[in-house]
Amino acid sequence: MSLNFNHHLAELEVLCNQLYEGTDLAQRMQAEKVLLELIDSPACLSQCQLLLEQGTTSYAQLLAATCLSKLVSRTTPLPIEQRIDIRNYILNYVASQPKLAPFVIQALVQVIAKITKLGWFEVQKDQLIFRDIIGDVKKFLQGTVDHYIIGVMILSELTQEMNLVDYSRPSAKHRKIATSFRDTSLKDILMLACSLLKELLAKPLNLQDQQQQSLAMHLLKLVLNCLNFDFIGNSADESADDLCTVQIPTNWRTIFLEPETLDLFFDLYHSFPPVLSQLALSCLVQFASTRRSLFSNPERAKYLGNLIKGVKRILENPQGLSDPGNYHEFCRFLARLKTNYQLGELVMVKNYPEVIRLIANFTITSLQHWEFAPNSVHYLLTLWQRMVASVPFVKSTEPHFLDTYAPEITKAYITSRLESVPVVVRDGLEDPLDDIATVFQQLEQLCTVSRCEYEKTCALLVQLFDQNAQNYQKLLHSSSRNPLEITVQEGCLAWLVYLVGTVVGGRLTYTSTDEHDAMDGELSCRVFQLISLMDAQLPRSSNEKVELAILWFLDQFRKTYVGDQLQRTSKVKQDCVLIILINNS
Repeated sequence: MSLNFNHHLAELEVLCNQLYEGTDLAQRMQAEKVLLELIDSPACLSQCQLLLEQGTTSYAQLLAATCLSKLVSRTTPLPIEQRIDIRNYILNYVASQPKLAPFVIQALVQVIAKITKLGWFEVQKDQLIFRDIIGDVKKFLQGTVDHYIIGVMILSELTQEMNLVDYSRPSAKHRKIATSFRDTSLKDILMLACSLLKELLAKPLNLQDQQQQSLAMHLLKLVLNCLNFDFIGNSADESADDLCTVQIPTNWRTIFLEPETLDLFFDLYHSFPPVLSQLALSCLVQFASTRRSLFSNPERAKYLGNLIKGVKRILENPQGLSDPGNYHEFCRFLARLKTNYQLGELVMVKNYPEVIRLIANFTITSLQHWEFAPNSVHYLLTLWQRMVASVPFVKSTEPHFLDTYAPEITKAYITSRLESVPVVVRDGLEDPLDDIATVFQQLEQLCTVSRCEYEKTCALLVQLFDQNAQNYQKLLHSSSRNPLEITVQEGCLAWLVYLVGTVVGGRLTYTSTDEHDAMDGELSCRVFQLISLMDAQLPRSSNEKVELAILWFLDQFRKTYVGDQLQRTSKVKQDCVLIILINNS
């Protein structure tokens, strides 16, 4: 089928329906092919205008927006006059029809953003003709709530587009445009968004009003896009989430030094429903990640104090944290605090003793509810791992209380994992032990925390290991040999072997003592004895999870106590190794 570009509107709309709603694959591919030809047609603009002005479905309007987006993104640009006409046409079109489907408005706004970015340095009559976008948006802010929302969407999409690297174009040109946008417009956009959020918060909030919710959502997304901007062109890897520092420009200091800025987003979190409050928390994650060098030492201490005050308020009113989205963002927020601030700075904060107690209780409760938002635990363990790792380097005389809370965190992790086993086995739930990558990640974080007040951790593990090993032996020698009970016991032993390997692998040469080495020996003996017990069951029975845990333990034990370093270790450690080998023979 070939397309006659003078065909009627009805034919175009049929093609749109086939493309966006069709279930027949061949029909959809044919429609896509025909509509791609439309973009290369001289009649493309007139056909897009026809679809926008006379189309009877949202899909017709979406197709027009998609075609325009591809048209203005070409490597060989349209003439400047034509791009100005398209931009002005779309601005007038969405202003006159603010009730369009949200996805149509989003697609049209994207066209405006692309035109603005690609023409950022273009001049007409001695004017940078595409830079008056904020002035255009302010006209929308004087209209109805629907117009207000469209204006905010334009700024949000523009900020995102400016930050988006188009690998089909020279990266130097992208960086030049992004830097210019950052220096000339981004601060003003952020200040405008914050002032609009303040206005919104000052009014009585009607949480049933969809327009008000939509406006709040788009404003928060706009702020988040501003704070997520790649300010210095290093395109931070999103997978390294916990290592991120936001390189806020120096001329933004005044915004960040005003306590009202942070207060605004904490107030928004407490005032909004979860779908919006998690966006407020996402903004706070970025505020907590602001580069240290933006502030002087006294300013940084004051800024940190305001962050900690906000954390205390959230933990004292934890209702919102029952939402998984809020919970996840709050865990990220806590992890970023320690990424960006030193333990010596945290302990100097006025409310530190109370806040560290609240964070510890929150962490313990989170670990006990192991089935709730398991992907967020990583951030909590990151916080405690970095706090404990910092202890040897703290010069402040203020108490850090980690010797009190770290053993409690370790105990909560150990006991919660063991308590999960019977629930998983009996209810047929997804077993956390099947996600080996997550288990290893959590154990590597826990190993640092577990070595704080190691005597308590070791005593707990010895007690639990002996208890579970004895129960396992009784079940094996029982005449009934209940398979379900044996599976539960083997699951517990698998966790305990992983945990022993973790604490043994967490040994640090410069902080370890002979007493700690002896404790490692006590724990390691038990694993080697379990290996003998498991071997005795072969080939009649075996458990893959226990065997994988034993391999983990052996690897950690080898790295810590076997190899080139052994000749330089203490006599106690050598005795431990001998005891283990004797027990295994």
